[in-house]
Amino acid sequence: MKIAIVGCGAMGSIYAGLMADAGNEVWAVDTWKEHVDTINRDGLRVEGKSGDRTVRVHATTNGNDVGLCDLVIVATKASGVAAAAKTALSMTGPDTMILTIQNGLGAADRIAEAIPTSQVMLGVVGGFGASMKGPGHAHHNGMELVRLGEMDGGETDRLAKVVKVWEDSGFAAKGYPDIHQMIWEKLICNCTFSGPCCITGLTVGQILDSEDAWPIARACAAEADTVARTKGIKLGFDDVESYIRTFGAKIRGAKPSMLQDHEARRASEIDAINGAIPAEAAKVGLSAPTNATVAGLIRARESGF
Repeated sequence: MKIAIVGCGAMGSIYAGLMADAGNEVWAVDTWKEHVDTINRDGLRVEGKSGDRTVRVHATTNGNDVGLCDLVIVATKASGVAAAAKTALSMTGPDTMILTIQNGLGAADRIAEAIPTSQVMLGVVGGFGASMKGPGHAHHNGMELVRLGEMDGGETDRLAKVVKVWEDSGFAAKGYPDIHQMIWEKLICNCTFSGPCCITGLTVGQILDSEDAWPIARACAAEADTVARTKGIKLGFDDVESYIRTFGAKIRGAKPSMLQDHEARRASEIDAINGAIPAEAAKVGLSAPTNATVAGLIRARESGF
């Protein structure tokens, strides 16, 4: 396939590197010029759980250089999705498949403002522990399941085709008829740890062990769980506290990306994670005061970045 990765940061670079290594024609589109120049000069290096490889990838800062693709993967942060959707348009024909990798809520809706939802798929990934070692050099600690689904739901031949692209590139991937369940299950975990870790500077394990922080994190999860169930989302668990404790116990030493953003004095994806819960709650006649407070504190701190 001819594949474009729009937003080729740490995670996008892992997608690009492994898919190119599998024999696909891959284009990396990113605004970081030094990263793009290094890839074009030296290749893209991806090391970690999947091994250590340097592969040839086409890289550009201008999406108009790419041409029509079979698959466009939008891997930007939430704040970059609207611009990425416009970039993706220049690569999209009637048969092009658009896959947006969700972190929180809102990415799919922003994509759908520019591209018909019938062409859009959603992806949920986690557990990679990805970081950039420098321009043209990505690293990842893990390699968990990539969950994929049609934005409009259902199991389709093209969903199976996209799942196979990921599998053939060395990823564990699975297609789901209801990807929105997967999105909300990940979002509940993100709400639990992202905002509270960001505010306190604590790791996931330290949040779990803190008599002061854990009740706040647990309340964030409970609010998100209630909103999801009220919206009719079919979650794969009954006890939200047991679910988030089990999740957190697997990554006790982790610093969520939101905390990493604040350590680097970068704006986070708060509006797509804790900040999204009050907005979704209001749609079904509920409130989410804990998530609203956490999001407000994070936005206040970011106002000085």
